[in-house]
Formats: sequence, C-alpha cells, structure tokens
Amino acid sequence: MSLLTPDEPAPFTVINGDATTPLLIVCDHASNRVPAALDNLGLEQDILEQHVGWDIGAAAVAQQLAERLDATAVLAGYSRLVIDANRAPDDPTAVPEVSDDIPIPGNKNLSAEDRAARVDGIYTPYHRRIAAQLDRLGYLGAPPAFFSVHSFTPSMGGLERPWHIGVLWHLDPRIPEPLIKALRAHPDGLTVGDNEPYSGYQLAHTLDHHAGAQGFAHSAVEIRQDEIDTPEKQAYWADVLADCLEPILRNPVIHRVQHY
Repeated sequence: MSLLTPDEPAPFTVINGDATTPLLIVCDHASNRVPAALDNLGLEQDILEQHVGWDIGAAAVAQQLAERLDATAVLAGYSRLVIDANRAPDDPTAVPEVSDDIPIPGNKNLSAEDRAARVDGIYTPYHRRIAAQLDRLGYLGAPPAFFSVHSFTPSMGGLERPWHIGVLWHLDPRIPEPLIKALRAHPDGLTVGDNEPYSGYQLAHTLDHHAGAQGFAHSAVEIRQDEIDTPEKQAYWADVLADCLEPILRNPVIHRVQHY
C-alpha cells in the first residue's frame, strides 16, 4: 500500500525543470508536511512548524536562488521527521524517535514495513528525481555543479550560534573555498562558518551520494533561521548567494569531473 494518497503532493517539487545552467540546487528539508496516513506523527502542528520539522526559510531561498541563476532546483516534499532525506535510509537517525529533546510518537516502534513505506514513498522518489535532473543536465554538455541549501536554529543545547551562514564541505574544495572567501568579503560583515555549525564530513549524505561519488563540484550552506524567516530576508540571502556563486560557476574547473 502506498504511503501517499493520490490527492497528496508529490515527494518533491521541481523548479525550472528545463533550465540549462549546469547547476542543480537541492533542499532536503524544504517542507514540514506529513502524509495524512501518519496523523501528524502524533504531534501538534506548532511542533512541526519549528526547526525540528523542517529547515525554516530554506525552501524559499533555494527557489529564489534557482530563479536568480536560471538553474533547476529539487525540493523535498515532506518533513524530515517522516524520513530525513539527508540520511542514508538505514541510518538510525533517518527516522528519529526524539528530535532536539522532543519525542516523536509516530516514529516509535516502527516495523520494518513501516520504515520501508517511508523510504519507498518519500526518500526514493526524491533522490531519483535528483539523479534524473543531474543526468539531464549532464546530457546537455558540461558536468553540473551541485548545491544544497539548509538552515539551522540560532541556539542549540543552550548554546548560541553566531554564524550568519556556514559552508559545509568534505574533500572537494572547488566551490566551498571561493564561496567562503566571497562571503567573508561581503560588505555587510557576515560571520561565516567553515563547516560550522555542522560539518560536511558528517552530515552530507545527499552531497556525497549524488555529487561526490560522481566527481561533480559541490557544496552546501546552512543559513541561520532568524536570517531567513521573512520574505525580505529570504530574498536578501538568495541575492547574496547568487552574487557569490555566479563568478565561481564561470570557472571551467567547476564543470569537470574530478574525484578527491
């Protein structure tokens, strides 16, 4: 039985699906929607509206960035609490029973069949669409670059997080190193984290699976959620990222297959 009913939204949204710019933008935690069959995972809606349910503001930034760069974006359609698209399906944290000290009743004592339904219904279609878009862009010519947009809560575990934005990466420096340099040179005096508040060495399933393994240049950003919690702020950060990325993407080295 399918997890999603025919009248529910797809597990992904594609922005500019026919764009030819050799860049794919993704947003793993774009939505806080829960399939009707899961009854909000036993949570009040206000919990799903918080950072545990999605990356606040990230979807709007990703969409506007795609529009600014005339690029394709793929946005995940359901909450990270249903299944986290940025975790391998067999990762125990992919379907968390507790998130930031908040119990998730609908994720307790899941059967193998319950978990498989979430993988098959939500995780797999999203990642297949990413792979299909990368294939489409690759057929057009230059190997595409890959860019992921996330957001993070201003405080965690009682600790304040000072970064306006963090750049996440692992081995491939082609996008992250010039991006960090450009962001730190921004006239607004941005506080920029290099693998802060999260590290691309640990939290980069989507990047590694789709880009690192293929030798595509890639990076992710984490924007502090109070920086992108209004339409005006979201537009500002889409502009900042577009201005920083445009010259980087013009460098031919970005559009070569290279393994690190």
